[in-house]
This record gives sequence, C-alpha cells and structure tokens, in this order.
Amino acid sequence: MLKSLFIQNFVLIDNLDIRFDKGFSVITGETGAGKSIILGALSLVLGQRADGKSIKKGSDKCVIEAIFDVSKYQLEPFFLSNDLEYDADSCILRRELYASANPVHSSMILRFPLRS
Repeated sequence: MLKSLFIQNFVLIDNLDIRFDKGFSVITGETGAGKSIILGALSLVLGQRADGKSIKKGSDKCVIEAIFDVSKYQLEPFFLSNDLEYDADSCILRRELYASANPVHSSMILRFPLRS
C-alpha cells in the first residue's frame, strides 16, 4: 500500500509531499488541477519510460519518491532472490531524472528505512 509520495520538479509541480493514512484516500480537483500529473509521477517511479518533458522547465533534476507498506505481502523471497536488501515493513522507491543528458538520464533507487 502506498504510504507517501514525494514529487519535486516534475512537469508543473515544484514540491509536493502527500501522506496517505490508513483507509480510503481520494484525490479530487477541478480540471487542470494536476491529478493526472500526480498519477504520472507515480507511474514514473514504478518504472514508466521517462522523457525530457517530465522535468519541470528550468530545473536540472526531477525527484519522485514513493514509500510503500509491504508488511502484508510476504515479499522476502522476491527481495532475496533478486539480491536486494529486505525490510519487512517498508520499501522506498526513488527515481531521479537529470536534464543534463540527452536523452534524459534516469536512475532508479531502491532504498530502505534506517534501523535504530
């Protein structure tokens, strides 16, 4: 389940940090409010192909980060078989797009929460 979504310099969005609480969440707004842009950012962090139009005009870099609660999905075998560090509670996906490259340079980062 998606717990939060952070978007920076994506299309028209300067900075957006959305937290989703337990239960049902709805994103509403008038036509042109940016609902589709938010969904586009989520698609991008999940692996959709990127292009130069994704980076906000005048910015060098676009960042999208999604934090998922994976505690109910028994994903340990998947992570271990793909030689990835496993955290039983959260998975953080981060995608960075850089305007300096042509075509757009993109990096996908799989991060895990720090343990105390």
